[in-house]
Amino acid sequence: MNANAGPDGRAPEPGAIARRIGRRRAALGLSENALATQAGMTPRYFQHLLVQGPGFDPGGFLRIAAALQMTYHELLEGRGDLPPGQSAPTPRPALIRLTTAECWDKLGTRGVGRVALPVQPGPAVFPVNYAVEARSILYRTANGGPAAPETGARVSFQVDRIDDRLSQGWSVLITGVAERIEDPAMVRRLTEHFTVEPWAGGDRPLWIRIGPGEVTGRHIRSMSGGS
Repeated sequence: MNANAGPDGRAPEPGAIARRIGRRRAALGLSENALATQAGMTPRYFQHLLVQGPGFDPGGFLRIAAALQMTYHELLEGRGDLPPGQSAPTPRPALIRLTTAECWDKLGTRGVGRVALPVQPGPAVFPVNYAVEARSILYRTANGGPAAPETGARVSFQVDRIDDRLSQGWSVLITGVAERIEDPAMVRRLTEHFTVEPWAGGDRPLWIRIGPGEVTGRHIRSMSGGS
């Protein structure tokens, strides 16, 4: 088995690694010659490595990774904690409007989304674990916390999924009115019925319901290959 192969068993593509090196080098303010010197090689050999890939000289790429303050895996495969959208646009992209039914289908029954609240000095956005009930959004938060709007507050809620490998994805946006659920019987029912456990942990007993006023969604996909 190739020691330089990625999770899918394929060897990393030299061009992708070269672009990753170029972006990281620029972020650190290093010239190509300076990077080659720090990696203990001549600029000419550095260029040769970029063309040949890590299978030609793994040790050379290990030194390049160290000079770029990256791990060898990050250099070959890229960081896993970067925000989506690092790849180039897909060929022949198409922006498709989702129907309301398709939007709710994308949301599923639970997941992680972002709620935008009208606070001062300006709108704030918070990630929340959500559940869907009767075409409304439910989430739990702390009493008096930043993600706890007053009943009647106008809010928006967004969920999206991005596929960096294919440069496509979808986004659903809901605008509506927030409601604090304070009836003990309702709180007990929701707590027993929905396994909405906030990733942030802590005591978050307050349930918020977002009643949708408008539901919109978009899907970006490639139209190449007759698809």
